[in-house]
Amino acid sequence: MNTEEHRRWRIAVIGAGAMGGIYASLFAEAGHDVVAVDTWQAHIDAITDHGLHISGVSGDRVVSTIRASTSIDAAVDCDLYILATKASGVASAASRIASVLSPDALLLTIQNGLGAIERLSEYVPMDNVLLGVAEGFGASVPRAGAVHHNAMKLIRLGEVNGGVTERLQQIEQLWRDAGFNAKAFADIRQLVWEKFVCNVALSGPCAVFDCTIGELHANPQTREVSVGCLLEAYQAGKKENIAFSFDDPVDYLDKFVATMPDSRPSLQQDVAAGRYSEIDAINGMVPVLGKKYGFATPFNTVITATVHSIEARYPARA
Repeated sequence: MNTEEHRRWRIAVIGAGAMGGIYASLFAEAGHDVVAVDTWQAHIDAITDHGLHISGVSGDRVVSTIRASTSIDAAVDCDLYILATKASGVASAASRIASVLSPDALLLTIQNGLGAIERLSEYVPMDNVLLGVAEGFGASVPRAGAVHHNAMKLIRLGEVNGGVTERLQQIEQLWRDAGFNAKAFADIRQLVWEKFVCNVALSGPCAVFDCTIGELHANPQTREVSVGCLLEAYQAGKKENIAFSFDDPVDYLDKFVATMPDSRPSLQQDVAAGRYSEIDAINGMVPVLGKKYGFATPFNTVITATVHSIEARYPARA
């Protein structure tokens, strides 16, 4: 892969929904050759015919330089593949990426929850895989061909096996040059887990109780459920030898909630809209780890089962 600092990268964004749409837009505006690949035909058609309409914190405009396709064949010979699907779509996307991934291309996966690396490893070589964590990054899709940008705090980047390599620093600079606040970290697993425990505490409970994170914690009963989910996830992290940056997870969660009390987790938004959620990669992972290490996970077991029962009432998948 060419390592010239200011070259034009060939970037494929796999999963051009809310966050993927923002990634694609900013990289295209920075002058890179960007292709967005998604299974939503109407969305792809709208981007192809009219460009991608962006609104919100990064400004209102139409980005017309993004190539869009439902076929992975449009992403042949890219330098960087950004996997921005929901956790449930990682395996399917990885199987398609494997057919076009060259030996010197990089694959950066950015998902909520746990398990993306394990799913990826079934289909692609892990030598060139990087992990990303989007912190305070909010976006939504109001209609086909449009993305609303709510917030953008930090994109955290890291090597799967840790350390800060030259290629990681190169990717960090690529994101920064495109207008993102991005930073490379030596221990990305710690950051994945610190986001994970907050997601566990807030995502499933907000979906079940249909509320914002501030409302969840303002009610003593629902806050107890949130904290219960948190502590089970924190226990799992300690069993996994995660070097958390805090010793008091409840204080860490309270401070997180205080920064954006009106926020609704994406999982809550999915359930409220009748869409299948990422519950298995978030709250559903805690009982899996509890079984592995031999401890009870009643809060997350019930939250996961409740979301599954809601989803069971949806119309059958097409």
